[in-house]
Amino acid sequence: MAILSIDNLTKNYRSVKALNDVSFTVPPKTVFGILGPNGSGKTTLLGIIMDVIKASGGTYNWGGDEGEHHDYRKKIGTLLETPNFYHYLSAEKNLLIAAKIKGRGAGDIEKVLKTVNLFDRKDSKFNTFSLGMKQRLAIASALLGDPEILVFDEPTNGLDPAGIAEIRELIRELYKQGKTIIMASHILDEVEKVCTHVAIIQKGVLKTVGSVADLMNTSTGLHAVVNVVIEISATDNEALKNILQQLNEVISVSATDNGLQLVCTEKITGEIVNRFCFDRGIVLNMLNVKRKTLETRFLEITGKQSDK
Repeated sequence: MAILSIDNLTKNYRSVKALNDVSFTVPPKTVFGILGPNGSGKTTLLGIIMDVIKASGGTYNWGGDEGEHHDYRKKIGTLLETPNFYHYLSAEKNLLIAAKIKGRGAGDIEKVLKTVNLFDRKDSKFNTFSLGMKQRLAIASALLGDPEILVFDEPTNGLDPAGIAEIRELIRELYKQGKTIIMASHILDEVEKVCTHVAIIQKGVLKTVGSVADLMNTSTGLHAVVNVVIEISATDNEALKNILQQLNEVISVSATDNGLQLVCTEKITGEIVNRFCFDRGIVLNMLNVKRKTLETRFLEITGKQSDK
């Protein structure tokens, strides 16, 4: 059974459709990324499923519960905005207040501080923490009461590379513990590194949904073809482009700052491309074979324009 089912969810702000008939399900024990540019409707979607924002149309339910969601909410920990802690109180005292407000989790404080690697700083004031530590404390607060599901909105937003890496590893660890994590993000690299499933939203419209592995594949007939990306260049890139378009396994050829980028089927190797070009009189001065990235797939699905 799905952890979360969303059916034709719509949100209008006067003439603006922030969400337009969005439908998908979240499988249990996954890291489910809601991916899209800033302004795509990700935060609105999270606000609706957490009852912070009222939908204009459509329905959603947690764990197959068609009625009230209040009981199921006890299984959910959330981080939807900038952490709101008392700056001159310690980490431990801030979590005590959070547990009292939630009505649960007071006995979990030591455990959650250890989970987010802040136990050694439990007596330190919040205003002495780095941004990454503040975000980890916010996740610790979300973990109070041992929820089965965690909902995060841009959990790495504003963090430096070290802070991003800390949150990434924490999300991976929570996933290993059997938590279901739903996270909105516009950072494709982070989604690719931590998420098992993804829904891509653009201008309020669901463009695609599925496992990250499936998303990185394209369907050709009855077979799933894993695309390969090759960066390539020669002295005459225009002639190179014309030649490569004759190679059957090449799906697309596009210009880059350094030469050309090929998207090919999984049957292609660097050796095949190099030999194909050499046999037609073109000597390559650069050839770099990469697996297809989520960024490449994202741009194929959404185009290159921002939602702003």
